[in-house]
Order: sequence, then C-alpha cells, then structure tokens
Amino acid sequence: MSQGSAQNTRELEDRYELPVYPRRDIVLVRGKGARLYDEEGREYIDCASNVGVSNIGHGNEEVARAIYEQYRTLANCYGMFYNPVRAKLAQRLVELAPPRLQRVFFCNSGTEAVEGALKFARATTGRSEILAAMRGFHGKTFGALAATWGEEYQKPFLPMMPGVKHVPFNQFEKLAQAAGEETAAVILEPVQGEGGVRVGEKTYFEQVRRFCDEKGILLILDEVQTGFGRTGTLFACEQFVEPDLLCVAKSLAGGVPMGAVLCSDKVKVPVKSHTSTFGGNPLACAAALASLEIIVREKLSERARTLGAYFLEGLQAIASEKIRDVRGLGLMIGIELKEKAAPYVQRLAVKGVIVLLAGPNVIRLLPPLVITKEEIDMVLAAFEEVLG
Repeated sequence: MSQGSAQNTRELEDRYELPVYPRRDIVLVRGKGARLYDEEGREYIDCASNVGVSNIGHGNEEVARAIYEQYRTLANCYGMFYNPVRAKLAQRLVELAPPRLQRVFFCNSGTEAVEGALKFARATTGRSEILAAMRGFHGKTFGALAATWGEEYQKPFLPMMPGVKHVPFNQFEKLAQAAGEETAAVILEPVQGEGGVRVGEKTYFEQVRRFCDEKGILLILDEVQTGFGRTGTLFACEQFVEPDLLCVAKSLAGGVPMGAVLCSDKVKVPVKSHTSTFGGNPLACAAALASLEIIVREKLSERARTLGAYFLEGLQAIASEKIRDVRGLGLMIGIELKEKAAPYVQRLAVKGVIVLLAGPNVIRLLPPLVITKEEIDMVLAAFEEVLG
C-alpha cells in the first residue's frame, strides 16, 4: 500500500465516519499470529488484540476456511428456525462452561450480552435494581452504560437508565449494605479491564456468591474481555465462583462479531421478549466452533497462564521510578505509572509494540494467546527502553 493510498484512507475515514474514536496515526492492513503490519509494511507486535478479540491470533487459516465454507452453505438463519451449526455451538459452550450454566442466548457483541443479562435478571426475579462496581466497564448501550462506571462515558447521554447503584470493587460489606429487596442482580468483572486491570479477590467473590444465593439475587459475571483463555483458564470465573449468568463476546468467534449469555436454569425469560436478527447466525457460529477448537486443542489457556507469569515477572523486573505497580492475571496485564500513560503508548508504537490504555495512568497488555516467548522478550526490551 502506497503512502498516497494510506493518506487517502485517513482522509476518507476522517471525512465520512462519525469521529467517536480517539485515532492513532497508523493504518493497519494485515495481521498474522501476534504481528500486525501497517500500510508501509512496518511490523508491530500486537499487545492489544483489538481489545481482547484476537486470542487465537490474526489470519488463522482454520477459522478462515470455516467462514468460507459456511458462507457458501448458509450464512444467516433467524432463531425461529433450527440450525445444526448453532445447535452444535450451544452444546459446545455448555460443555465447556461451569456446570451451573446450562443455556445459551446468542447475540452480536459484549454490550448486547450485558443488555441481555440485565433484562433476563429483571424478568427472572421481578425486581428492578442492579448493583455494579465502581471502575467497572460493561459496554455503551443504555442498559450496559448505566452499569458502566465513568462520567466520560455517561455524561453526553444523561439521564441514565434508573435502578443501577455502584459500589466499591472488592469490598463485600459495601455491596451487602447497598442491596435491598428490589435488587435483581449484581454484575461484576473478575478482572476490571478498562478500570485499570484490577484483579478481583477470590474471597470477595465467594462472599458475593453466598450473599446472592441467600437473597435470591442473580450474579452476572462479565467475561467479555477475560473469556476464552485470556486469564489462564478458559473462563476467569473458574478461578473465582460460578455465576448465574455469564456474558461473553470479543474472542468467541475468532474475530467475527459475536456475543452470548450463558445462563443457569434459574433464568426464565418469556418467548419473543428478547431476540436478535443476527444472533447465532451460522457464519459466526462456524467461526466460533473453529476458534474454540483451536483454543482447546492448542491449550491456549495453559499457554496464557505460563507466558503470562513470565511476562509479568519480566515487567516487574524493570527498574523504573515511573512504574507504581504491575499486576494481572494470565495474559491480561496492567502497568500502572506515576504519570500519564498516553505518551508511553505512543513511544512503544514507535518501537513496534501496540498496547492499550486502561485509564489515564495504566498501560494494558492483551496480546494474542499465540504470542511467543521470543516476542514477549522483544516487548520487554521495548518497555525497558521506554520506561527504564
């Protein structure tokens, strides 16, 4: 791709798209494994994975074949009709999920999964209130946005959907005090991603689980970012507690848009009350089946656990007065700085490493689970140069 073509790409997007994204001045055109390439052929190590989408890496040929063959066969099939590919995926997800989760609702994104879970909780309990955590992020549609913490997301769209309270994360007593007779559900992330890669405490989640059971409250875990091997187990909740509803998306279908809500048998929703035109379409289901097969067969969860520990140790060993803390779970890592992180994100890109922010002071790493130890060493060397 020529420089002129790249400039044309920038001009076209700036001219015709609504400017809602904080753009980086990089035109990405290709990816393979844990590498990305820009319009000039420059190579980057991807430590962002499109915010956690590319767990199996870029350009996976197995998923590409599954998509191609399914599109030639049948790409779309609305849920009023049965479909064998959707049926197989529903069965496979339930097989892989914690035992409490026995049903699946398919949708197209993480925020849709959260919307569904919030509605299902209200329909099941007959109650209206939702408890969410400070610093939590659950999406940007109205229900999900009400559960998301942060004025920067909510302010342009006030007033929010009523009935949502926010309580401090990892503080059980505050949550218990906030709950009442109208509390339908508690929604939490096992690891808060946008909130700074803050790992939940197992004892806290165990207390919340017992409390929800005692009070008839449904527990929703948002694993849109932590799901499918990212934290060292297929689902992060395996390291915490079993929820009543589990929201997944991002890496579910190997890069094809797809979301789902996995539900326990407690969840009861009337027919026709919540559906999706594209939810569970055979094209996305075929991609998801192929992606799940790769994650399980290649033991990417175990790989994330091992390489995540290696990555974390390497980052913690960097001698830098700029670093306040390094934390994470599996290949989901946050580097909290004592100053603004954005300039260092830009400097890392110059060094050929793409990373994310998680708040103003935290650099977030979400590399594909296929990243190699050698590539991690290259990233560590870049961090040493930029922060050391």
